[in-house]
Amino acid sequence: MPQVTLVLGGARSGKSGYAEHLVEACAGGGTYLATAEARDDEMAARIRDHRARRGRAWRTVEEPLELAAALARHATRDRPILVECLTLWLSNIMAAGCDVARERERLVEGLRTLAGPVVFVANEVGLGLVPSTPLGRAFRDEAGRLNQAVAGSAQRVILVVAGLPLTIKDEAENSGTVEQ
Repeated sequence: MPQVTLVLGGARSGKSGYAEHLVEACAGGGTYLATAEARDDEMAARIRDHRARRGRAWRTVEEPLELAAALARHATRDRPILVECLTLWLSNIMAAGCDVARERERLVEGLRTLAGPVVFVANEVGLGLVPSTPLGRAFRDEAGRLNQAVAGSAQRVILVVAGLPLTIKDEAENSGTVEQ
């Protein structure tokens, strides 16, 4: 498994299930680093559904804000981490008034020294309508910057559309190319 994998997709694209499959195929289970907070009944139901789908092979760690620190604490060579999801983490840090650029830098910088593999799940929000509010546009722009930064550090990037994975980047596949 690559050190850093990014799985992107739209709402209900199948990205979470695909990311879970990647970790399970490699290690049978992993550490699920959850960034969501159950602030309403609908989100609480989503969280329950995700937990039920994962089963007992997964250990869950909840961390809505301190993602870089949580990755450093929980990364191990034999137990991959799945971060669900970068987009919710971004929403959390923006709502908390954190410096988004600094938090993004801390995250990307920390990826260089992780003790084990990590799979990130993120929403691709830049393909839809232009948000009608300044906050919505700022969020869309920051999500794009965050996805680009993580994709730049990742060895593998997968886009999931309608449940179908499309490999965008795979350094392992490209490492055998011959220069001409």
